[in-house]
Amino acid sequence: MSEKSEKTEQQQRLSVFKTYKLYVGGKFPRSESGRVYEVTDSKDKWLANAPLSSRKDARDAVVAARKAFGGWSGATAYNRGQILYRVAEMLEGRKDQFVREVADAEGLSKSKAAAVVDAAIDRWVWYAGWTDKIAQVVGGGNPVAGPFFNLSTPEPTGVVTVLAPQESSFLGLVSVIAPVIATGNTVIVIASEKSPLPALSLGEVLATSDLPGGVVNVLSGKTAEIAAPLAAHQDVNAIDLAGADDVLAKELEIAAADNLKRVLRPQPVDYSRTPGTERLTAFLETKTVWHPTGSLGASGSSY
Repeated sequence: MSEKSEKTEQQQRLSVFKTYKLYVGGKFPRSESGRVYEVTDSKDKWLANAPLSSRKDARDAVVAARKAFGGWSGATAYNRGQILYRVAEMLEGRKDQFVREVADAEGLSKSKAAAVVDAAIDRWVWYAGWTDKIAQVVGGGNPVAGPFFNLSTPEPTGVVTVLAPQESSFLGLVSVIAPVIATGNTVIVIASEKSPLPALSLGEVLATSDLPGGVVNVLSGKTAEIAAPLAAHQDVNAIDLAGADDVLAKELEIAAADNLKRVLRPQPVDYSRTPGTERLTAFLETKTVWHPTGSLGASGSSY
């Protein structure tokens, strides 16, 4: 083929634009409403059309999260850790895509965006290592006066709604999702309203990892519009208000009180710093069990 004809062929090819979709129940639906909104970069250049989630999408996500909760919370902590590590592996393989999306979303240079993505992948690995260790930190045997074993063990709260940080579109996103699922909860994530593309792409990674469908559900759109029905939803057990401003946080906290949801209030966080265990323990309940020790032999000694 001559150079001229090869150039003509290249000119005739049309670019294939990426269609971003929600991630709910392990599938990729468009918004039930059929609505989309324009996502732009830091210089207001058009990047893509993202789904504009509706209240129905939010309710569907709750159903999916509740359905997945039994299997995920019942899995061994070691198994959950292996799955989280697999997610990190998948992210590593798609690093270039996330570097590009984070750079566009946050107005960063390629090198700085690469550092953010590396930190996010490391954060997945960090939380993967905690899945089978957090029980030893917050649980254990309690000394009691009497012939009893008294044991406290952590259990997941249930279905958790997370408002992802608005500015930290990927590292902050990972920092609020990973600890919730590491401890056996299932989650509905409301992506950053202005920069949802890294979150929607994360859904594609989760779908091709070993994570069961419904454990993580990703919605995009207007944060306040989606969060309101989730905060009031009777089958949501907790809510993380990381991405809410003060006014919205107050409204959602009031709505969440109707069924005594556990609420994690928004607070200034430097997501680049190594996290402590606060987000791991934020959505854990403690179950305490009493069991008689019994006795050994005729002497009546107990063990």
